[in-house]
Amino acid sequence: MPKEVPVYLFLGFLDAGKTKFIQETFEDERFDSGEKTLLLVCEEGEEDYTPSRFAVRKYAVVKVDEAGLNMPNLTKLARENGAERVVVEWNGMMLLDKFFEAMPDGWLIAQVMTFFDANTFMTYNLNMRQLVFDKIQYADMVVFNRFKGELRKEDFHKIVRSASRRPDIVYEYIGGKAEYDDIEDPLPYDINAPVIEIEDRDFAYFYRDIREEGQKYDGKTVRFKGLVALDRKMKRGTFGIGRLIMTCCAADIAYSGLVCEGDPNFMLSPNEWLTITARVDFEYNKLYGEKGPVLKIYTAEYASPLPEGEEVATFY
Repeated sequence: MPKEVPVYLFLGFLDAGKTKFIQETFEDERFDSGEKTLLLVCEEGEEDYTPSRFAVRKYAVVKVDEAGLNMPNLTKLARENGAERVVVEWNGMMLLDKFFEAMPDGWLIAQVMTFFDANTFMTYNLNMRQLVFDKIQYADMVVFNRFKGELRKEDFHKIVRSASRRPDIVYEYIGGKAEYDDIEDPLPYDINAPVIEIEDRDFAYFYRDIREEGQKYDGKTVRFKGLVALDRKMKRGTFGIGRLIMTCCAADIAYSGLVCEGDPNFMLSPNEWLTITARVDFEYNKLYGEKGPVLKIYTAEYASPLPEGEEVATFY
């Protein structure tokens, strides 16, 4: 086996269009790079593959059930089939962590594409939000198949962007016409203000943006309310400030904080609420393990806790 095996993941629920897209991909001569391709099919779809139409000459199609999704078995399948690249049709009812934990050494995610039936997407999102979020958060592209003119793109856009700003969004209409999403995502606060005021309801958006694009905040002043976090590894005067953030559901609520540097004589306790005003310096900090936003405190004031039910920040 080669040391590095690119993996192409195709995600979505039943009847979302995964099989059709993979079939068309394998029929495309441009996808035939000469590498031996292992196609792992992890669910029983409503369509079967037609290998006789594949342009890819070196391939193997293997069905894998949930019990077979483990590192020894996937390693065995890759060796038996001489896999030089892997394509995965993932089971929409399983979380992706199961696949990531089963990936053999050397397998690297090259691309993630997610497909939804636009007509059932809102129902899935309402009843199985965690599974929907799971299919979006790692995607490079999200495709809404069978899109209709009476559907509001803004509703679909908002759900995708609440999970990730990374993927392109494509609306594919019945008949084959496809449109790329071009809806802008303005931040809910003025990033060019002398002091960027972050309202309590907007903290999740602020935290994601400053962690993903911290360099654009370099030298700017921010003001917001958050919870103090302390650790013995922090030097005196350094602490974390953040909020509990729910990304998709109650099961994934977690504290997310930013590194602050202030007066070493300022007495702090864990889980204390503060309103801070600080300058953002985008620099290396060992608590991040990389460059990140370090808040240099101008003022820190003790603050009242947020009302019950509002202490967890969300994206909606």
